[in-house]
Amino acid sequence: MKKSTKVFLWVMGIVLLGAVLVIVLVSTSGTTEEDGYALSGPGNKVGIVYLRGTIISSRGTVSRLRTLAENGSVKAILLRVDSPGGGVAASQEIYEEVKAIRDSGKPIVVSMGSLAASGGYYVSCGATRIVADPGTVTGSIGVIAMFPNYSKLMTKLGLGMEVIKSGKYKDSGSPFRQMTEQDKQYFQGVVDNSYGQFLNVVAQNRKLPLDKLKKFADGRVFTGQQALGLGLVDTLGSFEDAIAIAAKLGGIKGKPTIVEPVESKTLSDLIFGDLFSNLHMFEKDFIEQPILQYKFAE
Repeated sequence: MKKSTKVFLWVMGIVLLGAVLVIVLVSTSGTTEEDGYALSGPGNKVGIVYLRGTIISSRGTVSRLRTLAENGSVKAILLRVDSPGGGVAASQEIYEEVKAIRDSGKPIVVSMGSLAASGGYYVSCGATRIVADPGTVTGSIGVIAMFPNYSKLMTKLGLGMEVIKSGKYKDSGSPFRQMTEQDKQYFQGVVDNSYGQFLNVVAQNRKLPLDKLKKFADGRVFTGQQALGLGLVDTLGSFEDAIAIAAKLGGIKGKPTIVEPVESKTLSDLIFGDLFSNLHMFEKDFIEQPILQYKFAE
């Protein structure tokens, strides 16, 4: 066996071992998830849900939105979005829940943080109102699919991959071979279809003609102020302004009771601080990334 091949196999072994270790540590660490809400007491509440970081899964966010939506003492919901987007399916599922809450008659207001782009903007479209800071980075309406390619490295190291498949497209996107033109056309069709879904959601919810929307829905980002001029958001304001808007829409007179998620801390959290949380983000960003994404390339 060539020396370079041995080195490659050792490196790959170490990388795989490290990945397994990260997954084990994360899965047993009890990272700080938003576990629930203290909803006892009188009404006139504005419930807050935070959507932060890359959107990998919809389950936690949908669960928290539903908890607030089904509680009669919560008169309005504020969804704070600080995300570059993420997986297409997860973004769509959160959007559908946000829209369902809006259509049920309970106000749901989106407050955009520093970044609410692509999938982060997609989920916002279902809200009753969208409030952006003037300096928020939003937009990035589009779809991206990225495929790593190790074929040249494999050839250099004298390695190969034998593939037995049921159809010519079954291994399309494999990192062990170059894409053919047919592969690229095939994936372009998938991306174009998802992009069309994104356009339709924005056009319908923001009441923008498709021909007008397509002129700037090409993946570019905008400041909150620019987005307001384009009709992508309803108003400019801070987090506190968004709370006031949500309270007013919910018919709350006077100062609302703010209900935020209760975070649970495990022993490992108390001992190791943000270490496991950072490992969890590493796992999410580098191990679980979906192929098809509504995501701004940070």
